[in-house]
Amino acid sequence: MFFPTQFPWAKDQTLGEHLEASGVSRRDFLEFCGQMAILLGLTEMAAPRVAAALEGVKRPVVIWIQLQECTGCVESVLRSADPSIGELILNIVSLDYSHTLMAASGTAAEDALHASMKANMGEYLLVVTGSVPLAEDGIYTTMGGRTAKDVLIEAAAGAKAVIGVGACAHWGSVQAAKPNPTGAVGIAEIIKDKPVVHLTGCPPIAETVTATLVHYLTFGGLPELDSDGRPLFAYGARIHDQCPRRANFDAGQYVEVFDDDAARKGWCLYKVGCKGPATFSPCPIFMWNMKTSWPIGAGHPCIGCTERGFWDTMTPFYNRLPNVAGIGIEQTADTIGAALAVGTLAGVAAHATATTVHQIRSRKKAAAAAEGGHDGQD
Repeated sequence: MFFPTQFPWAKDQTLGEHLEASGVSRRDFLEFCGQMAILLGLTEMAAPRVAAALEGVKRPVVIWIQLQECTGCVESVLRSADPSIGELILNIVSLDYSHTLMAASGTAAEDALHASMKANMGEYLLVVTGSVPLAEDGIYTTMGGRTAKDVLIEAAAGAKAVIGVGACAHWGSVQAAKPNPTGAVGIAEIIKDKPVVHLTGCPPIAETVTATLVHYLTFGGLPELDSDGRPLFAYGARIHDQCPRRANFDAGQYVEVFDDDAARKGWCLYKVGCKGPATFSPCPIFMWNMKTSWPIGAGHPCIGCTERGFWDTMTPFYNRLPNVAGIGIEQTADTIGAALAVGTLAGVAAHATATTVHQIRSRKKAAAAAEGGHDGQD
């Protein structure tokens, strides 16, 4: 662990003061900053800049509200390994309000929310999980007699930035799947006057939340985003391009049905529904459960849960990708194996022929040199 939980970070302390008081060495701190720099898509040379920025910051105040959701995103954060949930709450952020994690409830909880919003107006980070139901005046999700929309608008009004965690906050997720009876929408449909970053997934990987907070603390703003509001450092590459089974795809080695011999060998899951070629996510890099595994690593195809509309566009989950518009790899999936096999044989034959010709020429030159009859030219 980098942050020592036995010495909680006081609100009035800078991070540098806290680490010094806790006995954390400069070497360990710079190592952490180097890891964060790489995670954010920078180089290790940026570690001193990250360190200089982090040393002077104070614990950022975070208000976390949960709207129409299943609490799976919070459960994902609870299982974060680096940092742990204890480190996150006690030493990285000041989590002033959370439905699930705070001790208070009822009126006391709402009083704590409003007290924090007032005391930290314009400075706190708002984290939101869940969608916003708009049908029938928003009656499908209410808190303290107020609709999710009203709670979100009030909480966002004083926030410096808004972080949407999970697919529900991104676009509505399962609640917004056809026919979307609750009229669920993502939070960016409601919040129009300030930046919103989406850490999408169902649920998202907890480390993306931590890395986004570190970026905010280091650079004073949100990371560079893609066209769908997601941080490029985490969602800038397809699972397909990072997948350890990509070599099997390129070789035409596919699982045809679950539990066949190819599945036991760990071959590509494309033909049993893997949506990796259409999904931008850091799953192969960050992984889950203390970085021990992830869906494809466990033998299950990716369902594309970081993509907008995946409940409609990626289903049935065990069907092949051509049902998803814009993906043009269906033909190659059936032919790439045969084509590569032919190409490989041709390459081997060409290499063997070239090697044989080279050896014949070398022998001729050696014989000519021994006879001294000519210069060895063929």
